[in-house]
Amino acid sequence: MKERMNIDAAEAGVYKAMNAAEKQISTFTIEKKLAELVKLRTSQLNGCGYCVNLHSQDARKAGETEQRVFAISAWWETPFFTEAERAALKLAEEITKIHEAGLREDTFQNAKKYFSETEIAQLIFITTVTNSWNRIAISMHMVAE
Repeated sequence: MKERMNIDAAEAGVYKAMNAAEKQISTFTIEKKLAELVKLRTSQLNGCGYCVNLHSQDARKAGETEQRVFAISAWWETPFFTEAERAALKLAEEITKIHEAGLREDTFQNAKKYFSETEIAQLIFITTVTNSWNRIAISMHMVAE
């Protein structure tokens, strides 16, 4: 696969805004490992090879175990994730697949058991920004390093 074009050069302003959004995410209070798991799972659902590669590496750098990185694609079928992590991953999955049923009320209420309103907002923004990056990377055929 060959990258189609340098979208950063073609529309630098919007790309700069995306980078600013990503920088803001790095200031969030959500644990870095959880943020990377959310980014990784979102990227898996979207089929973004570039981002799956990036976020699996970033999760490992943040201290995530290989076992959990490998098992994230079936998080609900393993004992490796806490109830809070499960709530965050479910939230991210429903937001990523928003066209199917929206963000269900029971999923939102379950997340409220583990996360403050600020943290839920952060999880929503992490997922939303990751979805945007996925669409850019897939559209441009960005190649994983």
